[in-house]
Amino acid sequence: MENNQTENLTVTETQVSKEKSSLRKRADKIKEFRCKNLIVVLEDPKDPNNVGTVIRNINALGAEKLYLIDSTNSLPNNWDEFKERKSIVASSVSSVKWTFVKKFRSTEDCLAYLEKKNFTSIVTSPHVKGRSNVILHEGDYTQKKLAVWFGKESIGISDLALERSEACINIEMFGIVESLNLATSTGIVLYEITKQRREFEKRRKLKKQLKSINKV
Repeated sequence: MENNQTENLTVTETQVSKEKSSLRKRADKIKEFRCKNLIVVLEDPKDPNNVGTVIRNINALGAEKLYLIDSTNSLPNNWDEFKERKSIVASSVSSVKWTFVKKFRSTEDCLAYLEKKNFTSIVTSPHVKGRSNVILHEGDYTQKKLAVWFGKESIGISDLALERSEACINIEMFGIVESLNLATSTGIVLYEITKQRREFEKRRKLKKQLKSINKV
């Protein structure tokens, strides 16, 4: 009996080791396609399941990090705690383990941090809100450091975030309903932004290679 338990434990450890090795190989393979210096900001999300789904979108589409504004202190305090919250692990399909999360107590704190790091902030809203308004697929998202803000599920982006942003982007709508849920909108917006940034980086690298060849 004891020998069987030892053998089962050994088999399990081997399986875990192989799984980790496989994930590491995958991480190494996709590393060059990740979008460095692309931060997603969620402003006071209320549903942990929404947070998990957004983390899944961030990881799948190649954004770098998630910044969360949590003025009510209802979410985990740090990344390690996020990785232990079952609802978030489940809704993110475990991608929270591979996606860095940082929490701020207020919009002002997050804006100040990003501005100190020289990030350009853009906000998302289905309506024009007095800022330079850009339809998603017509915008340019190749800034060196970019933070993309998404507002509360119920009332949208805050006036403060809007005032400190460079532009307000929106997804064109052609129905009676003029908004999408948070998970859907982050997926659509991030698909366009990450696509542009990868294409830009690809062109930049090619240009650099051609320059090196011409010098020879």
